[in-house]
Amino acid sequence: MRAYVFPGQGAQFSGMGMDLYEQYPIAKELFAEADRLMGFSLSDIMFHGSDEDLKQTKVTQPAVFLHSYVAYRCLADGEPDMVAGHSLGEFTALAVNGSLSFEDALMLVSKRAQAMQKACERQESGMAVVLKFEDAITERVCAEIQDEVVVPANYNSPQQLVISGSLKGLELAMDRLREAGAKRMMLLNVGGAFHSPLMQPAQDELAEAISQCEFHQPSCQVCQNATALPSSDPDVIRRNLLAQLTSPVLWTQSVRKMIADGVTEFVEFGPGSTLQGLIKRIDPEVSVLGK
Repeated sequence: MRAYVFPGQGAQFSGMGMDLYEQYPIAKELFAEADRLMGFSLSDIMFHGSDEDLKQTKVTQPAVFLHSYVAYRCLADGEPDMVAGHSLGEFTALAVNGSLSFEDALMLVSKRAQAMQKACERQESGMAVVLKFEDAITERVCAEIQDEVVVPANYNSPQQLVISGSLKGLELAMDRLREAGAKRMMLLNVGGAFHSPLMQPAQDELAEAISQCEFHQPSCQVCQNATALPSSDPDVIRRNLLAQLTSPVLWTQSVRKMIADGVTEFVEFGPGSTLQGLIKRIDPEVSVLGK
């Protein structure tokens, strides 16, 4: 079995997608349609913008989504048996398996980005990565902090867990983790506490947009971030997609579940190779490719 996987925010770079645009007619069509839907030239910023341009809230998430989806349409060798995406990448996965139309997925990604930005502006917050340390201890430390928000947010691979919360909560957690023996931790250069309760305002805003989109019967199952379980039920997919904003990304658990269900090959579509590295650390025996 083969799974197609799609990266999240942070994989963007100047020039992204230009090679596809220059080589494939379908890429030209999709970039033009995205520019029309967004109301500005997203493609021009992707191809020629600076790193700062690509960090704009209205640009980053749609750009990664678009590049990943275009790469799939241009480079895929057949259809997948299963799909999954990391955070934002789950929207790409749902466009690929037909749960969402390309147009609806792009507009939801745009609204998600704007809603998340508003939530970030309500309170100073952030994320930190904890490396080569036991997840169970990190979970316990976060749970013991009661007066501030700090929670596990991204289970990226064994011994790589990202925590998310208020700046004070992160400071307390990192101090206590240091006392517990953690050696490698660092704050991440992100705008806020993604995949934490501090994203509740964004979830509330996105709920209305998701309720107005039609979710179709997919061509294959999607293994979703919020549950690490595969689904082909449109109602379940809709519910888990919304839950994702305030729930941890269970990427390690998702990859293990897909392997347990028979996946032997993973193919990452989109900018960068982050997921290929994570999957190899989760299970060195599986085949991992990038396109």
